[in-house]
Amino acid sequence: MATPSFAAGAYASIQGMGAGNLLRKPVSASASETGGPDFASMIGKALEATADAGRKSDAQAASVAVGRADVVDVVTAVAESEAAIETLVAVRDRVIAAYEEIMRMPV
Repeated sequence: MATPSFAAGAYASIQGMGAGNLLRKPVSASASETGGPDFASMIGKALEATADAGRKSDAQAASVAVGRADVVDVVTAVAESEAAIETLVAVRDRVIAAYEEIMRMPV
């Protein structure tokens, strides 16, 4: 079971994530040149959505600590944050698996 200090560290690391920190826009073709959405911007938006869910759950937890919010709201916000993190981790795992598969291909 997670300790409060572990949870606080996890939330802090999520808040440090963002499109500007982890992903840099490639110098090559952009979305307008290829006619499709830019993969890096899609991943960046997903990271921002996950970080926003973490910030929302932090704000709800702080509100319930001072008596301005209901515990149900906190549980809902934490569940949304957990689902976003699990989705992000699943996508990361699939990207890593795809990269490893590409690296195993003969040249």
